[in-house]
Amino acid sequence: MSKKVAVVMGSDSDLETMRPCIARLGAFGIPTEVRVISAHRTPAAAEQFASSAREEGFGVIIAAAGKAAHLAGVIAAYTTLPVIGVPIKTSLMGGLDSLLSMVQMPKGIPVACVAVDGADNAAILAAQMLALSDGGLADALTAFKAQMAEEVAEKDRHIAEKL
Repeated sequence: MSKKVAVVMGSDSDLETMRPCIARLGAFGIPTEVRVISAHRTPAAAEQFASSAREEGFGVIIAAAGKAAHLAGVIAAYTTLPVIGVPIKTSLMGGLDSLLSMVQMPKGIPVACVAVDGADNAAILAAQMLALSDGGLADALTAFKAQMAEEVAEKDRHIAEKL
């Protein structure tokens, strides 16, 4: 059985952005738990969750947050599991504030980071990490990439026919 992936959001308002991530993990058959934990409003819960994540069967943690988006970094401080940050788009800076809060981590506390609102890529990256020790998941990823390539080839054929 594949390890679980945690999808942790700083607020329930992040759920709509994270739905593609949750759906993609499900499509790969990866067990997923979704939580709302705030780095600032519930820091003790963030510490407890991250500290026990490996023992709870998680293999990767995806952390989504906006504005002062410290959730991924706080989670990463308390675990040795890979943490993938998803910066959430904001009204003030379009998500640049969130992105910089995630990627500018100090030495020793890495956070992998996808694009602003890049929830789908976070799921694919998590699947790739888990696939290092799960041959079935590696095969599913290979099939997924082949399907994407075929979709692009089909679009190329349609464009050629139109022109």
